[in-house]
Amino acid sequence: MVAREREGQRRRAEVDRAVASSLWAAPPSLAMSHRDDRLQGNAGRRETEIGVAVPLWLPGQRAARAGTAEAAATQALAAEQVARLRLAGDLREAAWQLAALQAEMAQAEAQAQALKQLADDVDRRVRAGDLARADALAAQAEALAASALKTDVQQRLQAARSRWTLLTGLTAAPDLKADLATEAPAAAHPELQFASQSTELARQRVELMRRSRRDAPELTIGVRQDTPGRAESSQGSLVVGLRLPFGTDDRNRPLEAAALTELDVAQTQERRLRERLDSDIAAAREAQRSAQAQLEAETARARLLRERTTLIDKSFRAGETPLPDLLRALAAAAQADSAAARQTAALGLARARLQQALGLLP
Repeated sequence: MVAREREGQRRRAEVDRAVASSLWAAPPSLAMSHRDDRLQGNAGRRETEIGVAVPLWLPGQRAARAGTAEAAATQALAAEQVARLRLAGDLREAAWQLAALQAEMAQAEAQAQALKQLADDVDRRVRAGDLARADALAAQAEALAASALKTDVQQRLQAARSRWTLLTGLTAAPDLKADLATEAPAAAHPELQFASQSTELARQRVELMRRSRRDAPELTIGVRQDTPGRAESSQGSLVVGLRLPFGTDDRNRPLEAAALTELDVAQTQERRLRERLDSDIAAAREAQRSAQAQLEAETARARLLRERTTLIDKSFRAGETPLPDLLRALAAAAQADSAAARQTAALGLARARLQQALGLLP
């Protein structure tokens, strides 16, 4: 739908360009007239005239029309860039959501594998008489819980992959390293370019209105054949005429008010857009700094809990620590690893949103 709308804007701009390059202001018209004296004296007098009326450009009107067409064409191109940026935003959100679930899936698989190995080890030690049957049941229960969590994450990951395929038509996972563009000045933002071109188009329309304060004058060129009477021969002549319409306030004031209103609205929207973009960029940068700090904290926490789990595991294997303490340590370490993985994806999404706020395409 959006693509068709942009295509329609481009076609209208091309038509306006063609009109501005024409030699006349509007399509020519054919004028024909005939009169005789049949209802009066019936002396055989006849007069036939045929000509072509060509609307002429007013001074400066053609250049103003060309400027308007060029501004409209540039605006259509800017609109395409805006549409591409919005699509890029949807793709970025979907891609990083998929990345977060992939990281969570990797952690869930690792946790499920670790708890299964622990359950097998505990079962062997129970058979050897080193541990009680209750410990084997607890280990098996934790392994089953980890397996169920893995299945849940796998379902959510499959749903995210389906959404990604539906959005892009691709089955392969996105290459998120490609979306690491450097920052650019706000003037390069497609939405700002579109707003600027909209203002320029409104300004060109005001100029066109001021150059078109009256309808186009018409130059008529034709031939006329006169027959004075039945006994006289007909005579031909060349006819050149000029029609000059007047421009009145009743005609011009509504057009001027509409053009000036459009210009004022476009300028106001451009100012507000600049303010919103500055605010969005500042908020995106702050979100990226916050995500970076959270990732550093989560990474350090996960490292400490993994180290603690390693020590408790050694103590458990030496028979110095009960199994519940090890299971709690494993759960805490797994939660910390998952949080760090999610925060890694959250930082990537924050960076992508900053790129989006800056108006950069991947």
